[in-house]
Amino acid sequence: MKRKEKAMKLVFEKSAAGRRGLRIPKSDVPTSIHLKKEYLRAQPAALPELSELDVVRHFTELSRRNYGVDTNFYPLGSCTMKYNPKVCERIASYPGFAHLHPLLPQLRGGGMLTQGALEVLYETDLMLREICGMAAFTMQPMAGAHGELTGIMMMAAYHRDRGNHKTTVLVPDSAHGTNPASAAIAGYTVKTVPSDEHGCMSLSALKAMLNEETAGIMLTCPNTLGLFNPHVKEICELVHSVDGLAYYDGANLNAIVGKVRPGDLGFDIVHVNLHKTFATPHGGGGPGAGPVGVAEKLVDYLPVSVVVKREDGTYALEYNRPKSIGYIAPFYGNFGVILRAYVYLLMLGREGLERVAENAVLNANYIQEKLKAYYDVPHPGICKHECVLSAARQVKESGIHALDIAKALIDAGFHPPTMYFPTIVKESLMIEPTECESKETLDAFIEAMIAIAQKARTEPETLRAAPITTPVGRLDETKAARELNIACL
Repeated sequence: MKRKEKAMKLVFEKSAAGRRGLRIPKSDVPTSIHLKKEYLRAQPAALPELSELDVVRHFTELSRRNYGVDTNFYPLGSCTMKYNPKVCERIASYPGFAHLHPLLPQLRGGGMLTQGALEVLYETDLMLREICGMAAFTMQPMAGAHGELTGIMMMAAYHRDRGNHKTTVLVPDSAHGTNPASAAIAGYTVKTVPSDEHGCMSLSALKAMLNEETAGIMLTCPNTLGLFNPHVKEICELVHSVDGLAYYDGANLNAIVGKVRPGDLGFDIVHVNLHKTFATPHGGGGPGAGPVGVAEKLVDYLPVSVVVKREDGTYALEYNRPKSIGYIAPFYGNFGVILRAYVYLLMLGREGLERVAENAVLNANYIQEKLKAYYDVPHPGICKHECVLSAARQVKESGIHALDIAKALIDAGFHPPTMYFPTIVKESLMIEPTECESKETLDAFIEAMIAIAQKARTEPETLRAAPITTPVGRLDETKAARELNIACL
């Protein structure tokens, strides 16, 4: 077991009166304060007083305590925390891209000064069409959930245009929580379709729930159990039979990229999490990009603007789209993330993308196979890019929960997997190893999980005390969310 890390002083505790890191020269022009007296501080702000070296060492020490994909294995299920090639970062930092002003294409003559950036948007659109089997993409949504809302808004526009009276969107009970939220924000009533005994959305339940009021279905495939629904084409056909639309949540696209195209399965709308599938780390809430692709019958509803290629080979922004759902994001989306994905796609090519899916699936099944003797596997058999274990056995035998196992993994040097999701599995531990990790890393993780399973039987109290190697011990999991004034304590 590692030694517990030394507690770190706050920057205020390191403060020494009179110490400075910067001296601002006295102003050589007249200055005055225009704020009213009641808005001024009665006393100077209690800011820490530190030298430049103090500040550098403080924040360097903080950075060394960060945990990320650049420092260790990060098997967070359903979030694809994989290695991001540094060449993507380097190209995204080129001044020609990084210093580009977003208003430049809209200024007179500015379009010709941004041809490289517009070409990146245009070419990424074309590559995503090929990967997903869609007719066109909008690059604007800033994240996966934003892409969902954009897709649902286009679904609504489609039905309005056809005079359809549609009120309901169907969502499986294993769906990401953003799916029902996006449909509800767009004004639809959400109905949950239960899973069958195999962990996939029940086909018989779907048939019973489909009717003329069904606007569409939102489906993640493979789902959050890592299972590919063998009836997915039939599901799309059933939804189409009532003039509904099939929405593909692309959060798990990395499991099938290069192998299966959602459009070929019958999906009408798809969003792609570029920050999960094609480079760019997304921990900590961003940045992200969730381009949305549509089938031919939905192209007219894409948001404005759209990048087009003129006959002379130059690129321009097109706004004249009467049926568009309008503006859904500032400018042209999160260009930096799109650029990283563009580099990643060019670098891997068709063969590389196929290997991404193959290795992601291989790694997940390797972990599941090695751990199935130690943890329950609620839906045994071949999984896709992630596997879901259950700690139900440990709860029954010694009262050890998934939370205890996750905390013990921290002491073993690993980031915990996703816990208690999907909610249809009791004491779930959702593990997504991604395609990037070596067999040695996977074996080390497996050994840690086996050791924890053994401790659950022989020394359960040690697991309940975990983590003991971190600057702070076990935190209250919900205190910060339930006591909103905690920052003031």
